[in-house]
Amino acid sequence: MNNIRVLMFGWELPPENSGGLGVACLGLSRKLNENGVDIKFVVPRKKESMRRSCFKLLSASVNYNFEEIEFESPMTPYITAEKYESVLKREESDIYGENLFEEVARYRECAKKLAKYEKFDVIHAHDWLSFGAGVEAKKITEKPLVAHVHATEFDRGGGVNIDERVYKREREGMEAADKVIAVSHYTKGIVVEKYGIPEDKVEVAHNGVDLSEKPVGKELLESLKKAGKKIVLFVGRITLQKGPDYFLEAAREVINCSDDIIFVVAGSGDMDRQIMRQAAELGITDRVLFPGFIRGDELHGLYKAADLFVMPSVSEPFGLTPLESLVNGTPVLVSKQSGVSEVLTHALKVDFWDTRDMANKILTFLNHRPLVDCLTEKGRQEVDQITWDPAANKCLEIYKSLTN
Repeated sequence: MNNIRVLMFGWELPPENSGGLGVACLGLSRKLNENGVDIKFVVPRKKESMRRSCFKLLSASVNYNFEEIEFESPMTPYITAEKYESVLKREESDIYGENLFEEVARYRECAKKLAKYEKFDVIHAHDWLSFGAGVEAKKITEKPLVAHVHATEFDRGGGVNIDERVYKREREGMEAADKVIAVSHYTKGIVVEKYGIPEDKVEVAHNGVDLSEKPVGKELLESLKKAGKKIVLFVGRITLQKGPDYFLEAAREVINCSDDIIFVVAGSGDMDRQIMRQAAELGITDRVLFPGFIRGDELHGLYKAADLFVMPSVSEPFGLTPLESLVNGTPVLVSKQSGVSEVLTHALKVDFWDTRDMANKILTFLNHRPLVDCLTEKGRQEVDQITWDPAANKCLEIYKSLTN
């Protein structure tokens, strides 16, 4: 049997990524490629050299091992309608959509042209910005469509601020798909309940971590460590979904009880100023560090320097950062409202809203060496088993079922 050929639509790929979606897409695509799947990955990227053209085909590289097709666009992951308009004002091109939804529609229209001449067996689209492109490719070719849900508008809006325009496009993509993949049972529940997608149409494929990327981080925060300080780390987008405000509330409770614990909030997002102001209002600015968005070796070093990693997400379909932390040898405390809590046994768990319990768990953990040693050793052993193989095998199984 010939290799299955997949036309994959996404938002981002490293190194030009701003969140976990690109990391997940890269890890999954690499593993699928190892399993004999031929992938052409379409991704929005801003390229001056691509002016006036829809797509540019790049050869497979040592970084990806699959073909990448770039769609010229200022559209980036997690971008809001307001942020897109501010970005557009700095652009001189007249080919971009006048607002985010027009740009998504342009991606969709260009996908029609691409689908006409590319050869593939299955279409695989990741999240709402690319669902429309997947739907159009299916209409043109009648090839089966897989809609991969990494996050929903109910996650991004914390279940409160729902953009009906985004919701409509998410539902359209899921309804048009032949199969829907959710990154956790938690996310599958939202897809079935909130979007009305039949339960038997939705498969769960948990994310994994790429163990081939060895952490080689620098020694960060050396002076604090030498002074006997303990470090509690948050890494993620500074936005409602990720719960940085709850992290700071718990930090205050901890700081009131201990003088030797420092909190680090690494990331950027639409709540940057609000979170810094909250730290000031809580009177804890001398114990909270804001290094901004960090990636690569510096991020690995930050994970290594931390004593405990905390992911307090309000609604997290999966959550790759705890796995990255465990790979670097740092135990984790995760929100129960997350997909990753389904696959981790040796981790502390808490309801995101219960900041007192969060603080108690942080203090208890940092003050009990046997617990630190146990969760460090067992967590590292556990994460070694959470690879991309199960997710890739699930996708391959779905591809075969749709093409036979």
